[in-house]
Amino acid sequence: MIKILVLYFSRNGATAEMANQIARGVNSITGAEAVLRTVPMVSTVCEKTADTIPAQGAIYATLNDLKDCDGLALGSPTHFGNMAAPLKYFIDSTTEVWFSGALIGKPASVFTSTGSMHGGQESTLLTMMLPLIHHGMVLLGIPYTEHALRETSSGGTPYGASHLAHESSGLTDHEKELCQALGARLAKTALLLKQA
Repeated sequence: MIKILVLYFSRNGATAEMANQIARGVNSITGAEAVLRTVPMVSTVCEKTADTIPAQGAIYATLNDLKDCDGLALGSPTHFGNMAAPLKYFIDSTTEVWFSGALIGKPASVFTSTGSMHGGQESTLLTMMLPLIHHGMVLLGIPYTEHALRETSSGGTPYGASHLAHESSGLTDHEKELCQALGARLAKTALLLKQA
C-alpha cells in the first residue's frame, strides 16, 4: 500500500475541502491510501508552539510524514500570489528532509483556492512547485484530457487543482472532478514509480 500525503493549510475551509476531494481521488486507486495532514497557524506576535493535535480536522504534519510518503499533494489558499505563511513556514523547516534526499523521484502536485478570479491561482501553484523541485520531486499537473479542465468556468488549471471561492459557495462539480482526477493521477504515478 502506497501512502500519498495530502498536506495543506486552510484558513476558511475551502482548501481543506479540496484536500478531501484529492484524498477521494487517491483512495479510488487500488493499493493507494491518502494521508491528510495540515499545519498550524504562525503567530504574528512571537514564535510559539501549537497544541500537538488541532481541535478539528487533520492532524499536524511532521517531517516523518514527508519522509514516509510515496507522493505529495501540497495545498494552500492564495495569499498575494503565493502560498500562505503557515505552509511556507513548514516547508522552510524541511532542510533535514532535503539533505536526506527522501523525496527525490517521488511524484508531487499542488492545489490552491482564491477569493477572486484573478487572485493569483496560477502564480501560487507555480511558486508552490519551487521547493518541490529543490526536493527532487516529479511534478504532475492536470492534462487537457480531463474534460472538466476545458469546461470549467471557475477553478482548474493545467498546473494543478484550483478553486474560486465565492462568499458562501463550495467547490463546483468541475472543481471536485479536477481535484479527484489529480489525486488519482498522483496515486497511479506513485504506484508506477514504486514498481519501477
